[in-house]
Order: sequence, then structure tokens, then C-alpha cells
Amino acid sequence: MFDLILCVDDDPITLMLCKKTIAKTFFSREIMTAKNGEEALQYFDSLKQNNETKNLPQFIFLDLNMPVMGGWEFLDRFSSSDYSDYNTTKVVVLSSTIDPEDLEKAKKYPMVIDFLPKPINLTMLDYLTNKMNQEV
Repeated sequence: MFDLILCVDDDPITLMLCKKTIAKTFFSREIMTAKNGEEALQYFDSLKQNNETKNLPQFIFLDLNMPVMGGWEFLDRFSSSDYSDYNTTKVVVLSSTIDPEDLEKAKKYPMVIDFLPKPINLTMLDYLTNKMNQEV
């Protein structure tokens, strides 16, 4: 079980579904949300500013297509030296379209552990739990 995960998506229904699905499992104790990549980076900036390690998400579910800052731009910024303290945070890209080019592009980011179709579901959470347990 994770202590804290972050769901980044501009669709409020997707965020609600994510929270409800995760709440039905023992996947995470707490769920934070952000409406786009910029909000997610602001969250990490506030952790950095306050020298806080307690509220560090261990896992991020990331949408790709969002206004303000999309998933690719978030990953570019998040993988930079500015956020090197948080690069151990695992990221799962969730997308409504699985384009083979996007799959290949996602592999270039070491923190991205998987690329899965929306919406999040219980089977997916079981799969990710097993995957993470195998990595330990």
C-alpha cells in the first residue's frame, strides 16, 4: 500500500472515478489530485520550499492531454534537475488513446513504469500492485 498518490487529470469525472476506485482497495492511504501538470509541479514546488518529505507522493497517475500543461511537458520538467529529489516517484501514464509513438516516448522517462488505458479499474490496480511488489 502506498501512503500517498497523486492523480493528474483535467477531467473531474476521471479524478472522481480514480478516487473512488482507489478507495475500494488498499492501494493508497491518501489521494491528492491536480488538474494539470502545472498544478502537479506547484505541489512539488511547495514540498521543496517547505523542505517537506512527509507528503511526497510515491506514485503518480498522469494524463497526457490537458490544458495549461500536459503530461509530456510535466514529464520533461519533472525529470529535470529541478525535481531530482522526487525522481524516485513512479509514474503511470493513463491515456484514452494508446498510440504506439506515445508508448515509445514514455519509455524515455525512467520514472514512467507503465502506460495504461483509461479509465483506472480494480484489475489495473492489482496489476500495478503485483508489478511494484516484484520490483522490491
